[in-house]
Amino acid sequence: MKTRSISAAAALACACLALPAIADDASMMTEARSAASSLPPKLVAALNEEIARSGPEGAIPVCRDLAPKMAKDVAASTGWQLKRVSLKPRNAQRATPDTWERAALEDFDRRAAAGESPATLEKGEIVEQDGKRVYHYAKALPTQTLCLNCHGPQETLSPEVKARIGEHYPDDRATGYREGQIRGAIIATKAL
Repeated sequence: MKTRSISAAAALACACLALPAIADDASMMTEARSAASSLPPKLVAALNEEIARSGPEGAIPVCRDLAPKMAKDVAASTGWQLKRVSLKPRNAQRATPDTWERAALEDFDRRAAAGESPATLEKGEIVEQDGKRVYHYAKALPTQTLCLNCHGPQETLSPEVKARIGEHYPDDRATGYREGQIRGAIIATKAL
């Protein structure tokens, strides 16, 4: 009986053809960036509208209630699950980072301290989560002027804002920021 040998490269090519294709990191990063970047402009527009109508204290429910609904809408249209996390969360149940997210936020802080623009900081990679492969993406959220109404130094917050935050978030840690400082990150995840 005659046997044939094939090169290692040919064997690898045959094996790869049998495996389901997984998008490369660059295309996953682009897709995640697009999904994550779609939320902040909508949120800022809703905040500006509500601040004009009822002041900064009246806009607190926009971040609390409307932002999660907006994130669900993005998930429904893109397949990417979105959330906002922070090292100093206002809502610990929703915004406390997991291990990967915490490492990304700490890396963003180091990079910003070294002179990188917070607006450009992002990270994406395939990770193992609960026994499944997941693409995990984080984009830094720099504090904008608008954000200072509720996230600025305590002494600059209005009494109405302080009262409303205390009412909804008794364990709030999300104040003391200055413009441009990284307040947290928007996270996009998708199972592969």
